Amino acid sequence: MKTKYKSPYHGVNSYIMKDFPSSLKCINRSHSSWDVARLTNSAKLKVRTMSVKFSSLIVSILVLLPILFARTPPSDDLHNKKPNAFDFLKNLQGCHKGENVTGVHELKHYLEKFGYLSDHVDDDDFDEFLESALKKYQTNYHLNTTGTLDAETVEKMKKPRCGIPDVVNGTSTMQPGKKKRHDSTKLHTVGHYSFFPGNPKWTHLTYAFDTSANRDILAPIFVTVFSKWSAVSLFTFEEIADYTVSDIVIGVHSGSHGDGNPFDGPGGTLAHAFAPSDGRLHFDADESWSTSTVPVAGSIDLQTVALHEVGHILGLEHSEFEGALMYPSVEPGVRKDIAQDDINGIQALYN
Repeated sequence: MKTKYKSPYHGVNSYIMKDFPSSLKCINRSHSSWDVARLTNSAKLKVRTMSVKFSSLIVSILVLLPILFARTPPSDDLHNKKPNAFDFLKNLQGCHKGENVTGVHELKHYLEKFGYLSDHVDDDDFDEFLESALKKYQTNYHLNTTGTLDAETVEKMKKPRCGIPDVVNGTSTMQPGKKKRHDSTKLHTVGHYSFFPGNPKWTHLTYAFDTSANRDILAPIFVTVFSKWSAVSLFTFEEIADYTVSDIVIGVHSGSHGDGNPFDGPGGTLAHAFAPSDGRLHFDADESWSTSTVPVAGSIDLQTVALHEVGHILGLEHSEFEGALMYPSVEPGVRKDIAQDDINGIQALYN
């Protein structure tokens, strides 16, 4: 009999802690002032205050006034000083086969990271292999298959996205088509949705937060996330304290963090996940994250990304359908929920 997961955090709209650390930033703009917090595990919360204490000494007042009335700026002003990870694409717009353009090697790395290009020479030559990889990308995203890095392709590639590849062992996980024979080396694709190799299945999973993550901020969001997946599947989820033995381990990291998949800073790879029993789910600490109950312009919705990554953990791969939760990218200020395409996929896998 399936046990329903009741959230102890029902009704909580904002999470403000006294001690957060230094990396993953979360914004809640449901209040009139900016509440800027850190979602990793140590650091102090800075909150704007408009209360002014007057001193009898006029010199002290003049010195303190600029500080006391200083407004804590929005998260984007505080945090995103580094250029977006995918901004290099703008400088390459229009390049095509036969050209040698400074920065093309970065395009090769991008396409390799997401599975479109395997072995390649680390140079700036736009060769036939790069053209073929770009055409495969354009096909997956329903763009004109020109093989040229045109404006439409650049715009799509620049969007913040999941770190899980779109192509595995040369096979696109995003293309609909015939059911593929089930074995341990191929992806099983049905409609828009697709499954991890081997169609792995779990029904009850434990989860925990590692020492990099601030549980007080993240736990309420994951209660909602797991409840949503439980509502459309046979899954039950249970939080435990010991992340060394849990099926899912949730963490927050910057750059290279030991799993062979380094994060790339703001505006690039948002998160990635591994199937149980490995079960690691990592968020990029350098993104500007929102935990608001409504979408926040300029910030990535943490709940949306968490829902997407848990979908991977449960066995789903990326969808070509832009309306699906399992679509690879999500824009700032957008909240997505589990769509019918995602429900079809999870039910086909487990029912």
